[in-house]
Amino acid sequence: MNHHPHASHGSTANHPAEPALAALHARLNTSLAPPARAWLDQALDEAADHPGTHGPISVWELRIAEAGRRCGPEHADAARVLLLHAAHADPDALARVYRQGTAAERRAVLHALPHLVPGPDALPLVEDALRTNDTRLVAAALGPYAARHLDAHTWRHAVLKCLFTGVPVDVVADLAPRAHADAELARMLGDYARERTAADRPVPEDLHRVLALTEPTAAPAGPCGTSRTSGKES
Repeated sequence: MNHHPHASHGSTANHPAEPALAALHARLNTSLAPPARAWLDQALDEAADHPGTHGPISVWELRIAEAGRRCGPEHADAARVLLLHAAHADPDALARVYRQGTAAERRAVLHALPHLVPGPDALPLVEDALRTNDTRLVAAALGPYAARHLDAHTWRHAVLKCLFTGVPVDVVADLAPRAHADAELARMLGDYARERTAADRPVPEDLHRVLALTEPTAAPAGPCGTSRTSGKES
């Protein structure tokens, strides 16, 4: 029984993220034990057949909650992303799952955003995650959706938050292009480094990496022509 078509239903069928979802499903199919694989196949069918909310809670939302127990914590994020996609969860549904969910379910919602929401409608969820002290939520919030839609000011503070909390900057999608020639980010990083040094505390290695990315070295027009370009990302 081939369930890969779930990854190409609906208005997002031509979204460039779709091959990533198909690959995610293929990896799950090879990783899950047969009972878990059968459960996921049935849950995806239910989500695709009954995508809306039925009664106080939809069937697929119940399956989202079950995924950790059924698929194991190491595969639950991927299973939940596939379920959200099969159900064509819109920003309202995603917000409901996020608000009512556990930290693990919230992470899955954040991972699903680039596959499901083409515009900035789900930014409040990203911003909420970035306000938490849960480093796994912060990391999940800084994927491709944030890279595409966060304004420059909020994005810079998110990068700083990674340095404050020890989240590796490798999780920040599109870090290099967004940091390039960003003079304001360079100033913020310099201020933070000086504060750490003055307090006789080590400067995170990642700070030096990000600071190097802010250099406008690739821009032939020089700093005046490039240091203000970061705002256009927002």
